[in-house]
Amino acid sequence: MGNIESEDDGLWSRSLKGEGEAFGVLFDRHRDRVFRHAFRLARDRHNAEDIMSTAFLELWRRRGKVRLVEGSILPWLLVTTTNIARNSRRAAFRYSSLLRSLPRNDEAFDATSDGSYMDDAVDINVALALGTLNTTDLQLVSLVVFEEYTLSAAAAVLNLTRGAAKTRMHRARLRMKAAIYGAAGATPATVVERERP
Repeated sequence: MGNIESEDDGLWSRSLKGEGEAFGVLFDRHRDRVFRHAFRLARDRHNAEDIMSTAFLELWRRRGKVRLVEGSILPWLLVTTTNIARNSRRAAFRYSSLLRSLPRNDEAFDATSDGSYMDDAVDINVALALGTLNTTDLQLVSLVVFEEYTLSAAAAVLNLTRGAAKTRMHRARLRMKAAIYGAAGATPATVVERERP
């Protein structure tokens, strides 16, 4: 993925020895990509910031179990970000369900109906299609399509064989296409077509 990411292993080793500055460099290096990934999944700037912060907190908290892929910490961060975003969506859904079940008057503000949080940078049809994938497929698509990792590198971080990753990628593309075509007036999104060998 490039010279910058190949230096992660040295910084990570120094971080594990207690060098806070090395961990800070890793944070500065990857925060923007982790934020973009979180924003794609959360579709809300504030939630994306929380998800990004939690991903880096988890990186430190679970430092003994973190695996670098091709010398980079970024794949681990992206997979963790995906998991945190899913958990955040589940919690938001439960909270929203609770709010809907409470009695209210007609003049009360309904926070769940405000669509102003949507940003033009996120294609809503693609975001909804991503929501149809299971956790492993979402992680795989995120790494290969959005972050442009090779299928082999993504398979390694997800503990899949290359063949299994290729099959999952194919099925995920079909599921996403079906979801996108099912949306009213949707056109095919070429983003789900990209797959690197």
